[in-house]
Amino acid sequence: LGVVRMASRSGETTLRALITDRVSPGVVYTTFHHPDTQANVITTDFSDWATNCPEYKVTAVQVAPSNGPTEWQRDYNEQAKQSRRIAPLEAAE
Repeated sequence: LGVVRMASRSGETTLRALITDRVSPGVVYTTFHHPDTQANVITTDFSDWATNCPEYKVTAVQVAPSNGPTEWQRDYNEQAKQSRRIAPLEAAE
């Protein structure tokens, strides 16, 4: 398990990755439901005519080792942390 940079013509992001022989060579898989992964930035602007979903399955990417999250991911994580803070309540008199 390590951190990789995944880049396409549309953008790039960093993700935790598990390299395995259970996936065919030349194939990558990731989930898109966690906004902190920023996985949508690597998809193209093209979408399926019936569902309007991006063409995930035809997006070519390059995968390389990475030292950590992108600047966008660091900013997003900081914003998320700030939005989850619980403000202290003043004691009732």
